Amino acid sequence: MSHIAAGANRPIIVDANLHTPTNTATLRCGVVGVGRMGQHHARVYSTMAGCSLVGVVDANDDRRGVIADKFDTAPMSSVAELLSAGVDCVSIAVPTTHHYAAAEPLLKAGVACLIEKPLAGDAATARKLKDLAESTGSVLMVGHIERFNPVMRAMQKATQAGDPIVPRFLEIHRVSPMTFRSVDVGVVMDMMIHDLDVVLMLMDGQEPDEIQASGVAVITKHEDICNARLTWRKARIAGGRTVVANITASRLALKTERIARITGENCYVKIDYGAKTGTLIRKVANEIQMQEVQEQIGAGADLTHLKWHELVNIEPLTVDDAEPIVAEITAFIEAVRTGTRPPIDAEAGFANVRTAERIVQAIRETL
Repeated sequence: MSHIAAGANRPIIVDANLHTPTNTATLRCGVVGVGRMGQHHARVYSTMAGCSLVGVVDANDDRRGVIADKFDTAPMSSVAELLSAGVDCVSIAVPTTHHYAAAEPLLKAGVACLIEKPLAGDAATARKLKDLAESTGSVLMVGHIERFNPVMRAMQKATQAGDPIVPRFLEIHRVSPMTFRSVDVGVVMDMMIHDLDVVLMLMDGQEPDEIQASGVAVITKHEDICNARLTWRKARIAGGRTVVANITASRLALKTERIARITGENCYVKIDYGAKTGTLIRKVANEIQMQEVQEQIGAGADLTHLKWHELVNIEPLTVDDAEPIVAEITAFIEAVRTGTRPPIDAEAGFANVRTAERIVQAIRETL
């Protein structure tokens, strides 16, 4: 398995303590928080084979009623009602600050939880959720949906078919206009957390040794713009060499842009999440010609007539049109049914939050 494949979907580990419904049983599903993201979870559960949406919980009476009617399920005012209905698995899409309160009774009851990113608003609470899931044997997955973006899946397939990506430098930009959603947290926890998850996945779960960051609060009391530089001095995936990731996030831009550039030892990848396009350039594709060019450069030859793009193999990534939320919930349901650890488990969710917290702390140190 390639490095990226191992990071994208960690080795399957069967845990005898996990609460595992039978493979043939219809799973009784619920959603806590049916706002912008939660209503999509409700939609998917209501149409997914082998699942039955038994209820949706929301603090807003009108909203839970509308969503319940739309997806032919029961409106509920509390998690306790979901538990009384005998729910097997639940998506939690309430504001980040309420994740623990919503998840605690469910995990204690052995109910599988898919918690929207980030796992929690701080590392201490994320650890509590991780420890609770492990102590109860409950499945806990974190909804970092970019892992299921079609262009990300396309990159994984392409690298599985060839040499693995060994990253050395990553440049990532995620900017958008202010939507006035998720203003209870800063841009690091709101937007950059997506890219932290992908970067840590590419680094096979290893957290950075050093973090430098600068951020500015403009509209909210939290940082609305941030640039972070993450450094791994002895990266396992790079054979002990240094790897650097430069990540920029802003929710005060005039346009939306979500682009990642990954420079590796043997390839270069550009991903446009928004456009769902990607390009993979492999260094070794024309290795003989590349060696000849290097020898000519060493000999002082005039090579101005050469065209750079003809020395490498440029592959447009083949991107499907699968909906990320469907792929995400499908992976969650698979983990629930089989008792295997989900692709983005509590350990990964905790590492993402802890890295985000370190970035926020680095911002404060520069003020």
